[in-house]
Amino acid sequence: MSQTASILMSLSIALLAGLLLSRLAKKIQLPAVTAYLVAGVLIGPFLLGALNIPGIGITHDQLSGFTIIADVALGFIAFSMGNEFRLEQLKKIGKQATVIGIFQAIFTTIIVDIALIALHFAMPDKLSLSAAIVLGAVATATAPAATLMVVRQYKAKGPLTNILLPVVALDDAVGLVVFAISFGIAKSLNTGAIDVLSVVLEPLLEVVLSLALGFVMGLLFTFCERFFHSRSKRMAVSVTFVMMTVAISCLKFEVGGVHIGFSSLLACMMLGTVFCNICDFSEELMDRADRWTAPILILFFVISGAELELSVFANIAVVIIGVVYIAARSLGKYFGAGISARMTKCDPNIVKYLGITLLPQAGVALGMALKATELGAEGAIVRNITLFAVLVYEIVGPFLTKVSLTKAGDIKAEGKTSARHEHAQKKAAERAAKAAAEATANSEQ
Repeated sequence: MSQTASILMSLSIALLAGLLLSRLAKKIQLPAVTAYLVAGVLIGPFLLGALNIPGIGITHDQLSGFTIIADVALGFIAFSMGNEFRLEQLKKIGKQATVIGIFQAIFTTIIVDIALIALHFAMPDKLSLSAAIVLGAVATATAPAATLMVVRQYKAKGPLTNILLPVVALDDAVGLVVFAISFGIAKSLNTGAIDVLSVVLEPLLEVVLSLALGFVMGLLFTFCERFFHSRSKRMAVSVTFVMMTVAISCLKFEVGGVHIGFSSLLACMMLGTVFCNICDFSEELMDRADRWTAPILILFFVISGAELELSVFANIAVVIIGVVYIAARSLGKYFGAGISARMTKCDPNIVKYLGITLLPQAGVALGMALKATELGAEGAIVRNITLFAVLVYEIVGPFLTKVSLTKAGDIKAEGKTSARHEHAQKKAAERAAKAAAEATANSEQ
């Protein structure tokens, strides 16, 4: 089998496995995103992929070639989340979302830092001080993809959903800054020299430049969209600009010793924000783009499941540190969100359930962990702990998000509809209308 045929077959199997397991997940009332992740584990390098049979499963070598799918999928997810920053909505919840987004992220970092620094003194040979500090920053990140998929699948609507998506979006912006500062401190502990550029300037530049890139691309997108009138071509323009923004975000420069880079999440989020606030047809176009990207998102989650490394369970030290990290992060997210929601006088359901919906963790955290490997041995432990946590959070997090949104009243039974059932109802209504028309015509004759 040729390499192209092998890759296409693996992707097809990934899609099919995700779709089939999503049917099983529905039977046991689990979110589809959990099924996609489990499907990835089953066909990944540790199970079916380990057989090394061409076209069956996904191998380690193939995973590295699938990064483009993750980059594009995250770009569209961020673009969709930009839709949550409409000015009329921000006037209502903007202040609350900003306070909660910043407070809970910093609160979580502090709680995780305290817990892991204490563990460092108990296990100094297993967990270094610099690794503990970096893991505290990694804890800020929330997985927007898993959260958004649960919201879409169950058509969640209500006060909790309205504030959840902006908070998740802000979470990543705050997380990038906190991580860059913590990472700079960790490097300083290792080298004994403080680099102000890497600790303060570079993270702020990344956030500002990413938002500026998204703003410019949003204006260009809105301008170009006016030249097209058919729905299919306007949707194609949407896809073009999201992919172009992701591509530009991959560029990195160095100017006068300062490393300049972009965050594709922030850039695509700003792209969506600018577009949805300027274009009159933005809601329709975003809805069409969401439908177009459905298979890509399924592939993204199945591949993410395949990337989860089960080997981390073999190291008892990683398991112990991982359990402490998960417990501390969960407490930080829950109480951080609850305290700040109460401070801003949010709805009681937001105070009670928002923190639970912020538990999923994946792409952004893994990106931070990859950056942390520059620390050497300390970075390796950060990566392993993050992999352990992601494995747990990605399997359990979407289910907890669904439960919280249901208890808050944002997910209702009628929100889960079947396209096949709707089609049958429509056809039945058409047949009834046709029969009535024929009966009227016959009576007139």
